[in-house]
Amino acid sequence: MGWTKQELIDQAFTEIGLAPQVFNVDPDKMVAALRSLDSMMATWNGRGIRLGYPLPSSPGDSDPDQDSGVPDSANEAVFLNLAIRIAPSCGKMVAMETKASAQAAYQVILSAAAHPGRQPSKILPAGAGNKRTCRPFLPADPVPLEAADGGDVIDLT
Repeated sequence: MGWTKQELIDQAFTEIGLAPQVFNVDPDKMVAALRSLDSMMATWNGRGIRLGYPLPSSPGDSDPDQDSGVPDSANEAVFLNLAIRIAPSCGKMVAMETKASAQAAYQVILSAAAHPGRQPSKILPAGAGNKRTCRPFLPADPVPLEAADGGDVIDLT
């Protein structure tokens, strides 16, 4: 079982120096953080980054105790980027290290599901610098590489 939505939110508050275990975080701020989390994951979903996060049908339908569905390899990217989103509403500045770590963790998500580009076709000329063969065209790849589901969708579930 992965992290719950509440655990991701708590970790984001901890990252900006408002650990819920130490500070009394206003319940309205918790609800706002849950909506920010849902919004961020919906945005990532729209970009093709599908992590298995259960998106609510309306803002009031989100359950903080629900399993987030996010794989363990993506938890850091989620809570660090959430911390960056909620910090201004809490009157907090985000450390440069947090921003750098959030960007690096986001790049890990993107690189984990990177698909190779199209392979050269069998009618592509080999070029004048090709000295390894006498054939004028590059050989075709025996197994074509295709993106999953016919698109550039990043699916880590």
